Amino acid sequence: MSYFAHSDELPEWAAHVPEGWGSNWLKWSVDLSTKRPTEEEQEALPFISNEDIAPWTGKLLVEEPKPAEADSRRFHKDDVLFNKLRPYLAKVLHATFDGVSSGELLCLRPSQTVEPRFLFYVLVSKGFIDTINAETFGAKMPRADWEIVGHQPLPLPAPDTQRRIVQFLDEKTARIDGLIEKKRALLDRLAEKRQALITRAVTKGLNPDAPLKPSGIDWLGDIPAHWEKGNIRRFAQMKTGHTPSRSNPEYWDECTIPWFTLADVWQLRDGTRWYLEETAEKISEIGLANSAAELLPAGTVVFSRTASVGFSGIMPQPMATTQDFWNWICGPKLTSEYLLLLFRSMRQKFEESTSGSTHKTIYQGIAAGLEICVAPIEEQREIACLVFEWAAAIDAAARQVRSSIDLLSEYRAALITAAVTGKIESLE
Repeated sequence: MSYFAHSDELPEWAAHVPEGWGSNWLKWSVDLSTKRPTEEEQEALPFISNEDIAPWTGKLLVEEPKPAEADSRRFHKDDVLFNKLRPYLAKVLHATFDGVSSGELLCLRPSQTVEPRFLFYVLVSKGFIDTINAETFGAKMPRADWEIVGHQPLPLPAPDTQRRIVQFLDEKTARIDGLIEKKRALLDRLAEKRQALITRAVTKGLNPDAPLKPSGIDWLGDIPAHWEKGNIRRFAQMKTGHTPSRSNPEYWDECTIPWFTLADVWQLRDGTRWYLEETAEKISEIGLANSAAELLPAGTVVFSRTASVGFSGIMPQPMATTQDFWNWICGPKLTSEYLLLLFRSMRQKFEESTSGSTHKTIYQGIAAGLEICVAPIEEQREIACLVFEWAAAIDAAARQVRSSIDLLSEYRAALITAAVTGKIESLE
């Protein structure tokens, strides 16, 4: 008698399959292949790692295979590879060629009762993935071994029904994926438009008829004739931050001073925020007094100089930072908002200026040597006001596009789960 003879023994996603469908452990219909490749096979066959597989769609992200790893497994055409490391990523591949895979991929070989493509859809369904995730082990790097995966239900209709489900899902998911691809391309165009608006405004101004002059600065080109140019330290004072000694507990009592660290850089990554928000940590007055950190005034522009290089934002209140930031206090000829927009327009320049192979850094000499252009102060305010308004409109449009992508992705996932559990009556 099957372990899953009663529906209440099944996970909810597979608890009610149509009458006549089989529903037993996956391990009874699928074999785990652990065969290692020969030296010749390892050199000749394409190698696939879990990083090469797109989440949820099962598409390959690489065209040219990388060299095989030492701990690899041989797979054949029509095997299904299931990523056991961080299974919540739903990286599953229906192999259409022979190859070699990473040891982090379980190589599952369907029996004659299971269509390989149908097996793929079951393994990539949200119900299956959610159930696996609930049983993984390991906090930082959760894994699912064959005991977990093999002891999951496999809804199993007759082969001709499996083929009809596969044809239905192949057609429907292709249409959905096409729509998602177009929307992602639209997001890219919106991001490019946003960046172009910022760069144009802070390097050419708002008047297209303004006379121009050569700036003599490679990244700027021509600038309006009435603007100034020069080293950034002519217009802003450069500061850095520090970390009070962790070995002195007294420095970390009664912490009240906002302290911006690399843990807070997430606020700035997508470029839609202009001002810093609440910090993950605070430091104390005694800790500040016994370190090289300073309490910087509201309006200071922070600029991440290590690890997450080039992200910038404005302090809305007095704050301190770690040593991972260059901080700029603007003088009378420069507004914080305009300097922030200048930094946002210089991302490519910053990427070219970083050093270090493991941890990218913009060193003091590079940061202090930046050449910028500066509009008259009232023009700076006008530029910042209009750019913030334009960017807000673009960001609102981008949010709508991302929301529609999320809805399409949710519909795609629900469609797959419904189809492989027999919830769709008409497969047309």
